[in-house]
Amino acid sequence: MQNDQNKPAPDTAGTDPGFKLPGQTATTPQDSLPKTTPDTATQPVEIAPGGATNTSAAPLRDTAGRDMAIGAVAFVVLLVIYFFVRNAYVHHLVVKRVAPSSAGSAGWLLFVGMGFLSAAVVLAIVNASKYLTPAITGPLVVVGVVTLVAAFFVGRR
Repeated sequence: MQNDQNKPAPDTAGTDPGFKLPGQTATTPQDSLPKTTPDTATQPVEIAPGGATNTSAAPLRDTAGRDMAIGAVAFVVLLVIYFFVRNAYVHHLVVKRVAPSSAGSAGWLLFVGMGFLSAAVVLAIVNASKYLTPAITGPLVVVGVVTLVAAFFVGRR
């Protein structure tokens, strides 16, 4: 007993594996990791679109199904309203002595133009960071404006 007291205490700070189950071998936490480092391990994590190149960009958020459903209902309500506006415009043109076929064509062009413009607006409201891009909003606005101008010129005949 006397000899045991004179021995220095074993250094358990660096070698003590802590609690272990029976049958487990003493392994270090680094043994389970791969021995080679992948290329992406040293690069920073990109949280916002653009990362370090575009720090002012807002992070993208996923569009929930609920948001899309509300946007779709709003768009359908607008289309119903635009159908009545189309009928009123056609009636107005016929009263002004425009040929019924030209008035009908102008009415449908008006309906399509307002539909495309409202689609761009509804998509921008649903998720501006995802849909308010030149690739999506640009064609919708261009087609909408062109058809509205065409409705004006076709209705003048």
